Amino acid sequence: MTRLRAFGRASGGASAAEFALVLPLALLLLFGVFDAGRYVWTLNQLEKAAQMGARYAVLTALVPAGLNTYETVGLSCPGGVLKPGDRICREALGAIRCTGSGGSASCTCARAPCPDLGAADGAAFARIVERMRAITPLLRADNVTVTYSGSGIGYAGDPGLDDNGDPLSDIAPLVTIEVSGIGLRAMTLFGGSITLPPVRSTLTLEDGDGAKAY
Repeated sequence: MTRLRAFGRASGGASAAEFALVLPLALLLLFGVFDAGRYVWTLNQLEKAAQMGARYAVLTALVPAGLNTYETVGLSCPGGVLKPGDRICREALGAIRCTGSGGSASCTCARAPCPDLGAADGAAFARIVERMRAITPLLRADNVTVTYSGSGIGYAGDPGLDDNGDPLSDIAPLVTIEVSGIGLRAMTLFGGSITLPPVRSTLTLEDGDGAKAY
């Protein structure tokens, strides 16, 4: 009888059962905290990489080389036809979207009007990506999109030339760097992947020439 009473008072078995029930939830919570921290940290890295890419892109050579030879004199703007020295309206340039893969790049007219784009400068695109990879090695060329769009800044017939005597863009477009398609493995999904939202950063073109930015 004494042994039966002692067995009835024993709580070791109940504690073990409770621990077995609680452990998966505790681990899920712990892994969730880790995943949330990694998510925020990685997203912050991508945002910084986009900012760095935009800063580099506005100071170095344009990816769509045809933008440098875009003849803006004679274009129609809300105020009339542009003459040499007139401010170029925002509507004079739609949007040029440039993407890359490996060491090559291509540009397309995402929104008219666009100039004859010519061959994309794959080296310029690769340099932008390489600068961004200094912030996060997760990036590949196919995660990056560079978009040039009208800003309302620039003067028709701008005579500016680069160091080789080639024309520079009359328009100072808005340059937007977008990072997308980045996946993050999550422990709470048993190794499954979460796709991070796209991040963007935009600046106005400054030099638009050369291969280095300081």
